[in-house]
Amino acid sequence: MNAAHRNRQTALLKATGFEDSPALTVTSSEGELPQGREISLTWLAGTVLTGLTSFMLMAAAIHVSFKGQDTFSTPYDALAVQVPERSVSVADSLMVKSRRAKPVTETHSDLEIIEASIREVVEGVAHIRNRPFTLIDASLATSATALSEDIPAYDPVALLARNETMRAEQTADLVSTDIYGADVGGEVTIRTAALSLDTPPRRTINDTNAARFLRTSVEGAYADDTSPVLGYASIGTVGGLRELGVESGAPATVLEAENVTIVPRTSMDESANMARTERIQTIREQTPLGEALVRNGFTQAMAEAVIRAMRNVHPETSLSPGARLRILFGPNRGTETLLPQRLSIYQDTTHRVTVALADRGQYVMALEPPRIDFSEVDTEEVNLSNLPSIYRSIWETGRKHNLDDAVIDRIAAMFAYDVDLTRRIAPGDSIAILMSDTPESEDRELLYVNLKLGNTERELFRYHTEDGVIDFYNPDGETGKQFLLRRPLEGGGNMRSRYGYRRHPVFGDYRLHAGVDFAARTGTPIYAAGDGVIERAQWFSGYGRYVEVRHANGYATAYAHMSAIEDGITPGTRVNQGEVIGYVGSTGLSTGPHLHYEMKINGNTVDPMAVKLPRANSLAAQHRADFENTVAQIRALVNRENDPSPVTVASN
Repeated sequence: MNAAHRNRQTALLKATGFEDSPALTVTSSEGELPQGREISLTWLAGTVLTGLTSFMLMAAAIHVSFKGQDTFSTPYDALAVQVPERSVSVADSLMVKSRRAKPVTETHSDLEIIEASIREVVEGVAHIRNRPFTLIDASLATSATALSEDIPAYDPVALLARNETMRAEQTADLVSTDIYGADVGGEVTIRTAALSLDTPPRRTINDTNAARFLRTSVEGAYADDTSPVLGYASIGTVGGLRELGVESGAPATVLEAENVTIVPRTSMDESANMARTERIQTIREQTPLGEALVRNGFTQAMAEAVIRAMRNVHPETSLSPGARLRILFGPNRGTETLLPQRLSIYQDTTHRVTVALADRGQYVMALEPPRIDFSEVDTEEVNLSNLPSIYRSIWETGRKHNLDDAVIDRIAAMFAYDVDLTRRIAPGDSIAILMSDTPESEDRELLYVNLKLGNTERELFRYHTEDGVIDFYNPDGETGKQFLLRRPLEGGGNMRSRYGYRRHPVFGDYRLHAGVDFAARTGTPIYAAGDGVIERAQWFSGYGRYVEVRHANGYATAYAHMSAIEDGITPGTRVNQGEVIGYVGSTGLSTGPHLHYEMKINGNTVDPMAVKLPRANSLAAQHRADFENTVAQIRALVNRENDPSPVTVASN
């Protein structure tokens, strides 16, 4: 090979990146990148380790996604924990989760059986007899569990349609709340007879003094406390007073009422484990274990799995008074409910058994969690990110107290006009419910509801008029129904923008947003907020497809950005509340499918969610005196704890 040919080949090799250098060496210059034929063992090892680590992380992520899990393993503190040498108080254990001080709110969850003497008229004859009432006074549930997993989807119009005004049949046995006075033994029949005017009674004998004498006599009969009048049963019990062998109408044994202390967290943007909360509940009377678990967020299948897992260590299937349940809840993938991840059972303060949820969805035996000092009141951590809507919390609380679904649905409907039920509750919100008869009765009826949200209290009393109409009225004799809906679309939509000044999403300037925006899917039905006449139904500038309805007394409502206006909705057409007038869309100046809803009074826009609306119906004047008497008597039952012997003498 001549020199010219060799030089040409060398030039070609160099052009392709070939380097005529010594053999490979590991003596790379210190602190510099390897050059040419040099290799750095440090760089080589780092490259290999980086590749292996990346492979393991990707493999783990793929494994978890195929298994359908949120986490790669069961939380360490659920299955295997190290017990500290000293006891930790509740406050200390919470401080581990956050450096911030946790505010504490006390609440209660009581079920009380009240015996009262009522006056009933049967076939024209007045009778006085003892009748039991059930009073539930509880804080609204601060977390959603399996108890409310299958509740009806929130749809304000459908909710109101399911719970129209009731009408009693002529043969129906209406519940009487006409309290006659102190409790009497047995049943008393009242008969009237002519009284000779020649022998008038002494002045000191009148209805008030007679009632006071009767009350004193009855209280004296029970002075030895052998047969107390009032009975209490804590939540989570099974069979209530029936388990104690007490039948309806018989004197009941006094049980201890249950108090709960809530320890709320302070921030929504902390670590991911903030979604996990712990509940401690004390058992007040002999209770089947399965029923106690179901009342605390376990499904029936979960409860059975827990009992099977612990039967070798804890074969008892019932809980004795003084037992404590310590339940750790965590997020349930794909749902809005919390899942019980760990359960510990204590007898007083002695640990008995702990089971925890493993990766494969099975409950297995586990170690005792870190010890705490149990207080006299029960505790539950409240996570702000877990707080349910008012609607869901009412269902959760009602089912926890074993109310029928129809009763819970009616309670939600009673406040659907006046309260934004999609808003989250706050710790300390509560509800009081008065029912006729005992929890075991199949013919219980709702008599009274008191919903406390923040500093606002709303009372509704059951009342039936002489024509048989039964409805619920506030203390002023007005129904909870208002003549305009605040969320006039199917499902209620999701609040996206409130009334007030804001930066315009299209133009970017700061201007008044004269309505509220509810996001919903395109095609969602929109309802007329109240009875009225169509004023406008057309394309209207940036509002897109637009409908305006004129109502009574200077009120008007407007609906914008519709995808379509319902057939037959034209100016001059009369519509009824709940009638479909159009469908959600994104026409006009809009950034997505939603309903822009406006409310006007005498031509001026107001906040549809905050303005005080007139009621749709009020009691006639001839019923006012009787209704006020009913309100006073129901309040006497509800406030019986403060006044143990309220006396109201019925008039003839």
